Amino acid sequence: MKKDQSKIIREQAPRSTTREHSVPLYLTSSFIFDSAEQGRAVFAGEEEGTIYSRYSNPNTTEFINKVCIMEGAEDGLAFSSGMAAVFASFAGFVRSGDHIVSAGAIFGSTHQLFTELFPRWGVTTSYVNAVDNEAWEKAIQPNTKIIFLESPSNPGLELADLEFLGNLKQKYPHIIFIIDNCFATPYLQKPLQYGFDLSLHSATKYMDGQGRVLGGVIVGKQDLINELMFFIRHTGPAMSAFNAWTLSKSLDTLALRMDRHCSNALALAETLEEHGEIVHVKYPFLPSHPQYELAKKQMKAGGGIVTFEVKGGKERAFRFLDKLEMILYTSNLGDVRSIATHPATTTHAKLTEDERLNLGITPGTVRLSVGLEDKEDIIGDVLQALEATK
Repeated sequence: MKKDQSKIIREQAPRSTTREHSVPLYLTSSFIFDSAEQGRAVFAGEEEGTIYSRYSNPNTTEFINKVCIMEGAEDGLAFSSGMAAVFASFAGFVRSGDHIVSAGAIFGSTHQLFTELFPRWGVTTSYVNAVDNEAWEKAIQPNTKIIFLESPSNPGLELADLEFLGNLKQKYPHIIFIIDNCFATPYLQKPLQYGFDLSLHSATKYMDGQGRVLGGVIVGKQDLINELMFFIRHTGPAMSAFNAWTLSKSLDTLALRMDRHCSNALALAETLEEHGEIVHVKYPFLPSHPQYELAKKQMKAGGGIVTFEVKGGKERAFRFLDKLEMILYTSNLGDVRSIATHPATTTHAKLTEDERLNLGITPGTVRLSVGLEDKEDIIGDVLQALEATK
């Protein structure tokens, strides 16, 4: 039996009559039926087949199949962006009057869904501290439809206990348990093995890994994916064939890239922890992380994100960011190139100051997506920027 990495590399769309070695781009809006009867059967679900690229495409199917192998999922769906996947994971299931329990430490745009958009449709949300196991069950109401979290969280790198939540799922089988597994990637963490129903990703991040294309993906239980298929067929958040082709190629090297991301990130975190101009450093595989033992239990390595607070608040953080020479300043992450971000004024700017502080996002907080450059160059750039802004 092949191991997962071999399966991922060998998984590809069926070869055409041209016998291509590398899967081609299927840049077509629709697909031809051999007969009227075949068209009827495919539309009726009696025969498998591609119909229209808004529904499926050989490139998107190949990409989804690879993610399913990595996550241990039954099936999945690909989306035009990570936020399209996040939105669909809720909108495809909730009805007016439903309730969501969510970790408080989540991406800013996901927070806006819960506080600004879903209330228009009569859907309410309760936030909990993801690290407090008892808080999850206390927040469940009779009308709770979904439990949602990110682990590790963005940007505070807090972890939820996946085994505990998997056991809680057994107690509440009617509730859909969804995790945003983007920061860990399915290479480092496999939530479905703990009993989660669905795992989603912004494929724009580590799955692409080179800042080229947008994409999102949800994988998990077959019955829930079938229900979501109805939603995407009639709302249209489909991934393009080109993006799927690009992402599928990228997954072949995800394991190799994540090993380097993680080793570089740990080296940077260890260096910053000893630096006098840093208030604190957050990284799951640092022994000083409050959930270090949990991280080692449910993650293969600590990931590629290091979050730290510089002394001097926002003014110092801005000067530090402006002094970086090699590291790029952008709101993206998961790139082969190292990227720095100021969450308080970018990714989490829509939150109130109190909400940010509750999530550990101070004016001096910097999120650094550690790339694949030589670790000495990454560390050197950070240190010279700190020295230049004393």
